[in-house]
Amino acid sequence: MVQGSAQSSTIDDMPPPIPVILAPYNPDWPRMAAGHAERLRVLGSTLVIVHHIGSTSVPGLAAKPVIDLMPLVTDLADLDRERGRVEALGYEWHGEFGIAGRRYCTLSAENGIRAVQLHFFQANTPHAERHIAFRDYLRAHPAVAAAYENEKRRARDLHPNDSHAYTDEKSAWIRKTEATALIWYAGFKK
Repeated sequence: MVQGSAQSSTIDDMPPPIPVILAPYNPDWPRMAAGHAERLRVLGSTLVIVHHIGSTSVPGLAAKPVIDLMPLVTDLADLDRERGRVEALGYEWHGEFGIAGRRYCTLSAENGIRAVQLHFFQANTPHAERHIAFRDYLRAHPAVAAAYENEKRRARDLHPNDSHAYTDEKSAWIRKTEATALIWYAGFKK
């Protein structure tokens, strides 16, 4: 167990579920993601790189209009010491939030609607690779991206007011596709 104040950074503080709204792809999402990524430079040498992930990072894919970023850091203990800098940007810190080795943070717009989610991982971990592989696989395979959009609509129709249940509902489809994506992605790394 982590000692001192860093211990609280790994305790899950679950944000409440939000309604599931799937918006048509917005060509401004990459620009918005880049702007939020730029703000994370306050982390200095702790920050390695920020990847735009999730559905808003796949051109043409309908998505919840929430930007998902995956900042990769040198070390989670270093990030935990920088927690105040992340919170000073307006983010709520939720700890691991069900995934060991992650720090999950959310940012809401002035109207209270969630706008950005950060999924911090240490660089060069399997979690980072799986997110990049899934994103790149969807970008390279439009038919799979279309199938994912259908799965998202199915999950939304079952759980329109509960983003947590929506996520759980589509998780089997994601795990199966992610396994294929990781094999595909490994072929590029050879």
